Amino acid sequence: MTGVVASEAAAEIEKLLGLHPKGFDLSLDRITRLLAALGDPHLKLPPVIHVAGTNGKGSVTAFCRSILEAEGLSVHVHTSPHLVNWHERYRLGVKGGRGRFVEDAVLADAVRRVAEANGGEKITVFEILTAVTFLLFSEHPADVAIIEVGLGGRFDATNVIQHPAVSVIMPISLDHQAYLGDRVELIAAEKAGIMKRGAPVVIGFQTEEAARDVLIETAERLDCPHAVYGQDFMAHEEYGRLVYQDEFGLADLPLPRLPGRHQYANAAAAIRAVKAAGFSVSEHAMEIGLARVEWPGRLQRLPDGALLRLAPRGSEIWVDGGHNPGAGQVISETMANFEEREARPLFLVTGMINTKDPVGYFEPFGGLAERVFTVPIRGSDAGLDPVSLADDAARAGLDAEPLSTVADALSEIGRITAEDSVPPRILIGGSLYLVGDVLADNGTPPA
Repeated sequence: MTGVVASEAAAEIEKLLGLHPKGFDLSLDRITRLLAALGDPHLKLPPVIHVAGTNGKGSVTAFCRSILEAEGLSVHVHTSPHLVNWHERYRLGVKGGRGRFVEDAVLADAVRRVAEANGGEKITVFEILTAVTFLLFSEHPADVAIIEVGLGGRFDATNVIQHPAVSVIMPISLDHQAYLGDRVELIAAEKAGIMKRGAPVVIGFQTEEAARDVLIETAERLDCPHAVYGQDFMAHEEYGRLVYQDEFGLADLPLPRLPGRHQYANAAAAIRAVKAAGFSVSEHAMEIGLARVEWPGRLQRLPDGALLRLAPRGSEIWVDGGHNPGAGQVISETMANFEEREARPLFLVTGMINTKDPVGYFEPFGGLAERVFTVPIRGSDAGLDPVSLADDAARAGLDAEPLSTVADALSEIGRITAEDSVPPRILIGGSLYLVGDVLADNGTPPA
């Protein structure tokens, strides 16, 4: 795959994939045992911003990092999954500068040490990789660590953090029902599991009142000082600017670099989170942070590359890893906003894995997308068959056709629009695995 780093660290992780399960087995017993064998590195971290949620947790992580770095702080960041290379999960802070992905030799050494400390005991690969996070972050000084939850919260491997500077819960909707429950209040209870007694909590915008109520009730029961979007802090657009407001006052800021109106609430949650964590950030740092924030694979426009050259001349190609009904809603709204500003025919190229709700994802695109082309996912053995996925899109009221590759889809879009005077807008997504494949094939892996 173009863009994939052939690395020592990747080789070490591939060995683990052959020995341990790839999926999730929610428990804290194994990770606690392993961390004890490593000398409890999770107890030796800088102040931690711990982030959970169904949607928006990656964006709020990116905003927090960008704002804090603009203030001159060094920021460690853990996210998952990666798009192209394993290194993307571990960004090490740099004093006075922007953090960078961990170096290959450093990551390979950390993976080996964690695997040796595990001693062949039963464990999941995600738990080993989470232990690597704590080991790396404890051994490299920084001012703050932002740690994103992998799945759920209560029994997620990251939830060994005992005293977070702040716990952040972003929007909650149905996803991973097999693990977390089939009602939003059950999922909210799992996400709320990252709250720790007396530690500050920031609750991002919640579309589901039942989820919001569970989060507030949990925070109150644990005596957590909490700030709730729409109640204690908020943001809105005014004259092409973002106005942020909380109990400390107003800030007149540029619109976030990340596209979509949903990013206003994500940016607001990040600003409130860094304040709740005890960091003093200037309005200037907020301005710089919002203006230069980056979050690859989430409503990212491809500026050039191999795939763009396969599309009709003048096409817009966007990639986004959103994969659940909540993500489908905000992504479709953003595409509709693009359509209002500049009308173009919209085509979807979609691949998904079999734990998702495809119909719920596709439904918000009704009346907006001209056609859907469904494709397989190379980066996961859990990918849905394109024929089945096309049937799901049809059940959502969309015209859909299965194809073998993204390149085939781009070629077919070119054939359909050959006589059109306006080039198309193409959204490739439905899975972070598909987005990773696309970024690699296009030659634009995350930097």
